[in-house]
Amino acid sequence: MNSCTILSVLFAVFCVVNAQQGPCTTASGGQGECKSIYNCPSLLAVVNKPNRTPQDMDLLKRSHCGFDGQAPAVCCPGDNEPPKPSNQCFTPEGKPGQCVTLYSCPDIANLLKPPVPNDKIIFVQQSKCNGPDQYSVCCGPVPDFQNVQKGNCASKVTAFPPDPRTECCGLDGSTKNKIVGGSPATVDAYPWLVLIEYVKDGVVKTLCGGALISGKYVLTAGHCVAGPVLTRGTPANIRLGEYDTGHEGPDCMITEEGGEDCSQGVTRIPIDRTIPHPQYNPAHPQKRNDIGLIRMAQMAPYTEFIRPICLPTLDVTQGTGTFNTTVAGWGAVSTKQSSSAVKLHVELPFVSKAVCQPAYAVPGRSIPLWKGQFCAGGEKGKDSCKGDSGGPLMYENGRIYEAIGVVSFGPIPCGLENIPGVYTNVFEYITWIRNTIVP
Repeated sequence: MNSCTILSVLFAVFCVVNAQQGPCTTASGGQGECKSIYNCPSLLAVVNKPNRTPQDMDLLKRSHCGFDGQAPAVCCPGDNEPPKPSNQCFTPEGKPGQCVTLYSCPDIANLLKPPVPNDKIIFVQQSKCNGPDQYSVCCGPVPDFQNVQKGNCASKVTAFPPDPRTECCGLDGSTKNKIVGGSPATVDAYPWLVLIEYVKDGVVKTLCGGALISGKYVLTAGHCVAGPVLTRGTPANIRLGEYDTGHEGPDCMITEEGGEDCSQGVTRIPIDRTIPHPQYNPAHPQKRNDIGLIRMAQMAPYTEFIRPICLPTLDVTQGTGTFNTTVAGWGAVSTKQSSSAVKLHVELPFVSKAVCQPAYAVPGRSIPLWKGQFCAGGEKGKDSCKGDSGGPLMYENGRIYEAIGVVSFGPIPCGLENIPGVYTNVFEYITWIRNTIVP
């Protein structure tokens, strides 16, 4: 295969983003080096296969680490690590498995024998992988659905998103945390919120936010890890446990009972790898697939002030009723409005596409919304500009918070009446998220 053909294959697979040269994590979770595809014989051999399978293309997507000049860059396995087998995968619990047709996996197929409880349906849905057909699943160990162990989360959290039934995600300590438009949150509210630190010419900037979804991964927007933001700095660290950005040590607040609630201070973890969605195009005006993941170089601690949020188990945006959501963070990135030093939160109503689309069908703001996007807000003075770009839009499902959206874009200036903000619909990307995460 000549170089032009290689480029045509890989440009169709990857988005354009500068490579982060140096060590990286391979598609199988091992150590590799981010380098030109031409300097990685093992993955170049996959490109040169005459009949590439969907698993081969998935392997290339998961190995993507940017571009080295005009050449696609991949996280190349070391000499002691062969490329990940094309059908290797990980179950929703992070156990090794094989991506096969559903009915080639008796353990999972048996879960669908009626009557089928909701928790088993969710597990099968979460087991979906990029395999030989549309009903492919990651065939591996099946959990004990009768005996879900709760608590002891610090020892259970791994690189994979926790099962909400364990209550090891989506719970914060602010039981009396009342939400008012743009008001300060308590120090222990939303402990999954993070800030992304970017570095340029030795200067550290916080240009985007995100949400911790496991011990190793942060969910953010594609535009926070690809495109023009990279001209302002390179993503370097994840800042966790933050409340007041103007204060490095523990932050304290007076509680409603008159006592004092203090955080443990900031924890910084270096970024191992940024992963924009492979179909996100920073230059495309429709801003589709605006979602990304960040893999941290080490496991985050699990504390009262640092813990993951749950991923959604169903698409609440498909219902017929209305509901409220919450967005939180430290301030806008892409507007002239200054950011906040302290963590803010605001409640926003979900807005259907039928109501929202006319606001994005006018000159200068003509964007046809699609299934991977939804709207929230549209009330004067309340908008996701009160939270960081890339941060989570949260839905409270009982006691559990779920990250149902990612802050994508909205009107400028923000907070305009009848013009809701637009969010990436996380549920539409659950399979990509789970298939991208490695131990």
